[in-house]
Amino acid sequence: MDPLEIIKKYYPENSKAYPILVDHSRLVTDKAIELALDHPELELDLKFVEEAAMLHDIGIYLTNAPEIGCYGEHPYLRHGYLGSHIIAEEGYPKHALVCERHTGTGLTKNDIIQMNFPIIPRDMRPVSLEEQLICFSDKFYSKSKPGKEKSVEGVRKSMVKYGEHHVKKFDLWCEMFL
Repeated sequence: MDPLEIIKKYYPENSKAYPILVDHSRLVTDKAIELALDHPELELDLKFVEEAAMLHDIGIYLTNAPEIGCYGEHPYLRHGYLGSHIIAEEGYPKHALVCERHTGTGLTKNDIIQMNFPIIPRDMRPVSLEEQLICFSDKFYSKSKPGKEKSVEGVRKSMVKYGEHHVKKFDLWCEMFL
């Protein structure tokens, strides 16, 4: 599988969104691979990490985020599960789970209800170590500030508004992956 070929099916290369998505995805992929190589004891599937990290945000074009060149009808928060449907249709159900489960540190049914998120309430937390690593790596990069890596403290501060349990999960991942 070539993730870029899949991305090109949904994003014209001359669109505003294409370089934003690809650059962000490469940064996340590079960080995830670097961390995986730093932790051989975790025995992570590097090929899967590379492919799934490149595809984790494929659903953004379906959302209304004009600042990053996305002119869809859905709220941005839905990009994960929308991308999950795309990647499942492409024939990659394990990769699709990464798309669905990478928002924040993963969303619980309770998070979705309490925060009144525009998503059908269900558990959407990363399960496998590979899913967790990609989700963790994604927290360090914003599509609205391309190329700038957030500090651990910067990530922690950005997560507080979603609940202390997300900060605790992020801190656990710092212990696992850093």
